[in-house]
Amino acid sequence: MRFGIVVFPGTWSERDCHYALTSCMGQQAEYVWHRDTDVSGYDALVLPGGFSYGDYLRCGAIARFSPVMDAIMQHADAGRLVIGICNGFQILCEAGLLPGVLMRNRSLQFRCETVHLRAETVNSPFTGACSPRQVLRIPIAHGEGNYFAGPETLVQLNRDHRVAFRYCGPDGAIADDANPNGSIESIAGILNDRRNVLGMMPHPERASEDLMGGTDGTLIWRSMIEAIVGAA
Repeated sequence: MRFGIVVFPGTWSERDCHYALTSCMGQQAEYVWHRDTDVSGYDALVLPGGFSYGDYLRCGAIARFSPVMDAIMQHADAGRLVIGICNGFQILCEAGLLPGVLMRNRSLQFRCETVHLRAETVNSPFTGACSPRQVLRIPIAHGEGNYFAGPETLVQLNRDHRVAFRYCGPDGAIADDANPNGSIESIAGILNDRRNVLGMMPHPERASEDLMGGTDGTLIWRSMIEAIVGAA
């Protein structure tokens, strides 16, 4: 598989994603600069974390207008996989590829810690390797990860099983004190209506080998790999 890792000015998790995909998962990965306009050679695209364009205006608000975004939208429209992590999730929301917005954390603090996530669906190319309601342990690092969407959007997300992950306790229980940023309904990651675009605030690339404290993030990468190989 060939992964394209999109780099905007201010991106800072691209090397972590490259290492996870190549050294931990044994896949091919290349960097895609924000001015590139052709991503046709990639099976999947990764929008990694960081502070694209310094997070001026709003997180992801300027990156949404980068030349590469038209190609990313075409890639998604063709049914190919796109995953946005942290700032990548914010960019996908700003671009309209995912519904809702990411706001300042409830605490108004930058939160850098390891959290627990519950897989809310295994019916997606990003969660197929998970067990139903499996609890994953994955780090976060963000100041604006407070997901919000209106009532109609939440009804659609829940009805169509498009909430991919929720923050939870180690036992899988949803609780307010397990929600690190105040996200509505403890949402940590969502899917688009075609289920080929995922946005999530936690960083699976930082949970891809035992040396870093755990390998639960590899379930997301493995799900993507198996989905693409199985569709070939």
